[in-house]
Amino acid sequence: MRRMTVDLTTTVGSVVLPNPVLTASGTAGHGAELADAVDLASLGAVVTKSLAPYPWSGNAAPRLHAVPAGMVNAVGLQGPGVAAWLADDLPALVATGARVVASIWGRTVDDYAEAALLLADAPVVAVEVNLSCPNLEGKGMFAQSAEATHDAVAAASACRRPRWAKLTAAVADLPHIALAAADAGAEAVTLVNTVPAMVIDVERRRPVLGARAGGLSGAAIHPVAVRAVHDVHVVAPELPIVGAGGVTDAVTAVELLLAGASAVQVGTASFTDRRAVAGVVADLERWCQRHGVRRASDLVGGAHGSP
Repeated sequence: MRRMTVDLTTTVGSVVLPNPVLTASGTAGHGAELADAVDLASLGAVVTKSLAPYPWSGNAAPRLHAVPAGMVNAVGLQGPGVAAWLADDLPALVATGARVVASIWGRTVDDYAEAALLLADAPVVAVEVNLSCPNLEGKGMFAQSAEATHDAVAAASACRRPRWAKLTAAVADLPHIALAAADAGAEAVTLVNTVPAMVIDVERRRPVLGARAGGLSGAAIHPVAVRAVHDVHVVAPELPIVGAGGVTDAVTAVELLLAGASAVQVGTASFTDRRAVAGVVADLERWCQRHGVRRASDLVGGAHGSP
């Protein structure tokens, strides 16, 4: 029997993607590191590790620690800076045929503006503005303040590309923050970044990670991501969402789509299987065939109808 053809095409704001499965920032390197395991052109897009407008050394080791159903990391946004990335990493990534989403971060609003300006002529389809990082102009993360979120997203307009605001679930009112990002010009929001966490070595009686605390990712935070996507979609149904957190297969991807995401990102799964993101694309197509879904985009927000 001939299998039903499934259209996996999706749109995130003004960005059209061949399928809704992307890599998550920080889990696929700065360039084409996964190219020997995955056809990067077959993915919806490759989201790069977050870049500041300057080189950044990151945190002290150890940086990663496995926990049940995930891992805690405190890499500390290590990177070469946007200028070096443009020269040394982006050409090889573009050569694979991948659609590239550049992720940026900064310690100040001016940092976001500078990083974005450096990307103004880069061959990237969008810029993900990582707001879930330290804010030296205030306390906590940019994404924990509606005002700081608005200011950083607005400053990133210098990139002249669609902006996606990457937010944290560690806030009292996530939809309020998402609306602030949209008001500043974000075409979409990415939900969610890692959840603040810590692991203590009980024998040494000290935190395991070099930076003491870190961020929890993987299957453990999947229900958190589903709830975040759902709640933002309720308040802002016209705001595109990229869902992230514990995506390992079609079921976890479809959960986020039904909650309201237009696309999903695969991250922690790539640490145990470098082909994981391609596997999710193939599994999603098979899931749609089995369930008679001809267009994956028809799933978006499907959990919000009447019971």
